[in-house]
Amino acid sequence: MKRIGITLGDLAGIGPEIVRAALASGQLSKTAKYSVIGEPIKYSLGQPTAETARAALEALEEGVARARRGEIDGIVTGPIHKARMYEIGFKFPGQTEFFADRCGVKNFAMCLTGGKITVALVTTHIQLRDVPRSLKQAEIVRVGLLLVDFLRCRSKTAPRIAVAGLNPHAGESGKLGREEIEIIAPAVAELQSKIEDRKSKIEGPHPPDTVFHRAVEGEFDAVLCMYHDQGLIPLKLHAFHSGVNVTLGLPFPRTSPDHGTAFAIAGKGIARPDSMVAAIRLALELAQPK
Repeated sequence: MKRIGITLGDLAGIGPEIVRAALASGQLSKTAKYSVIGEPIKYSLGQPTAETARAALEALEEGVARARRGEIDGIVTGPIHKARMYEIGFKFPGQTEFFADRCGVKNFAMCLTGGKITVALVTTHIQLRDVPRSLKQAEIVRVGLLLVDFLRCRSKTAPRIAVAGLNPHAGESGKLGREEIEIIAPAVAELQSKIEDRKSKIEGPHPPDTVFHRAVEGEFDAVLCMYHDQGLIPLKLHAFHSGVNVTLGLPFPRTSPDHGTAFAIAGKGIARPDSMVAAIRLALELAQPK
């Protein structure tokens, strides 16, 4: 029996209600065990406080500790409110980096999947102006290899990955930028050389304005993206209600719904649990019972 732990995120948001709705949806495996992690506190819907942030952090700490002890096989995390988390001393850009730190993992990456689109991000929570100088061949290769492993976990077929360019038209042969020529193309060649399965396909750099259409049409299984919004905008347009965030490289699966706390609609009964259902199902798919 697979055991999945679920945190509620910031209690003032929609986390608690979408978890309840997901567990009652009838769309989850009945052969798995689900445990909600976190202690109840007093709170007001739509009003995040230091106390709700602290409760969210304590649930994360308990969840990662239980996963590392082997008491659960995977963890699904509800949405947190980063501004309040920073106020209580949370020192990470997001939950992805928190889990990597607590597990002592340096080789990790953010991946999102929903509908017919899967994306992995080479750079994540940095300013857009910092992306070009942050792009490194080694980082593209590192994240690309993690993406290959993720796709292999989900399918027996050889992965087909498109690597997106950074600039419009993938640089237009250097006239709109040279990152494709000097950094991304060499990384694609190195990635392909490191894949033992010659049936696997890693191509690029492709123009970002067309590559996601090609992925949805079935030409690629995933797109390796150079920065945060390059991957998240098409994913959320395509699969807003069913997208899942998954942290690659951890010793156990960690997933989360691909949306925020939605304080404005908390408690109104209109929050959809689709993304939470999808996050739990992906954690189950990836979990290896101990």
